[in-house]
Amino acid sequence: MKSARQVAFEALLKVQKDGAYSNLAVDSLLKDNPELDDRDKAFVCNVVYGTLDRLILIDYNLSLYLNQPVRKLKPELHTILRMGTYQLLFMDKVPSRAAVNESVNLAKVNKSSFAASLVNAVLRRVSDNGLRLPEGGENDIDFLAVKYSCPEWLLSLWVDAYGFENAVSLAQKALEPPPIVVRANTLKTTADELIWKLAEEGVISEKTNAADDALILSNTGSVDELEAYKNGLFHAQDIASQLCCKALDPQENETVFDLCSAPGGKAFTIAEKMNNTGCVRAFDVYQSRVELIKHGAERLGLTNVYSYLSDASVFNENYGLADRILCDVPCSGLGIIRRKPEIRFKKLSDIDNLPDLQYRILCNAIRYLKDGGRLVYSTCTLNPKENSELCDRFLNEHPDFSAIKVLPEIPRFSDNEENYLTLMPHIHSTDGFFIAAFCKDGGTK
Repeated sequence: MKSARQVAFEALLKVQKDGAYSNLAVDSLLKDNPELDDRDKAFVCNVVYGTLDRLILIDYNLSLYLNQPVRKLKPELHTILRMGTYQLLFMDKVPSRAAVNESVNLAKVNKSSFAASLVNAVLRRVSDNGLRLPEGGENDIDFLAVKYSCPEWLLSLWVDAYGFENAVSLAQKALEPPPIVVRANTLKTTADELIWKLAEEGVISEKTNAADDALILSNTGSVDELEAYKNGLFHAQDIASQLCCKALDPQENETVFDLCSAPGGKAFTIAEKMNNTGCVRAFDVYQSRVELIKHGAERLGLTNVYSYLSDASVFNENYGLADRILCDVPCSGLGIIRRKPEIRFKKLSDIDNLPDLQYRILCNAIRYLKDGGRLVYSTCTLNPKENSELCDRFLNEHPDFSAIKVLPEIPRFSDNEENYLTLMPHIHSTDGFFIAAFCKDGGTK
């Protein structure tokens, strides 16, 4: 039987060595180790996500007590030191002695026995000296990058795009645990009924005015183990994504395309808003992800969702035309760092080519749109090059399209934002998100 620390170590190592997504690595390892109880599972999640959240700050503190750069440490040893440091600095309920000793034990069984004494010495110094920050102040990007474990390039991007105060607030918010938000499946229940169903399983839930039929959950454990989930009474979806579907405004008996759909949450919300009528065609470029859409629709009892293997940047005349199209393109994900903390460690060069792909998908998408139809372009990132600048270019190069002011009832973060909507975690209590809507030939849909 593996310990919780061993499972957390393996998840973090997968992220560091293989570039795995943290949520997928954690979910996979927890399923492979069913003997772990709820307390152990919570410990694994805390250590994995907490360590990734604070990685730059952790490495800075480690660097104070090492004779070599942290980047030269072997991945196994580096991961053990990071885990131990996180426990010492941020997990008050873990005794310092336990954090140090268990880290030494991990080293002995994970290709790092040669460095067991090093692990012991370094972590004891971390424990003795507590959290350390570099010299500098709150107006110093270098200092803020360490304090909030946010790369300098990302802080600078946000400062340039949204101003210094918003940039700092975004970095702060990225360190907070994300809310668990679900949408009631209105074909089977109501939000009020779902509250009672969840309460029977020990889950606390409350309604929010931010989106119709949305609930914020707490005390959940694994959501997909709940009977209400298995019975298709809800699907998980942040407020921002629910607002994106509201901006599309699908109507009963229409044909709607969701071009980059997997895992299918927006397609499901759209289908429910259409009262299971009409047709929602959900596309994805990977077969495994197409299967996720299919299985999700089956669990929810949605018979108007059809999933297809398709490249959204390539036109296929066999699909016909749509009344409305959701173009939620692949993006850098800078608005969901609190959900996938490893995103913060991308390099700027990793996202430089994304606007070209996004623009190709958008330009291909309009070929499917009926005259007078509505298209919503969205991302879960906070980067003007992928958002407003791309949409401005689209309008300049496509005079037969006009922008529609989306969700005018929602406050804008800036007076400069007119038709588009950028959702900010610290302002709107949602994921970071961008939504724009376009209408073909001046239609009103």
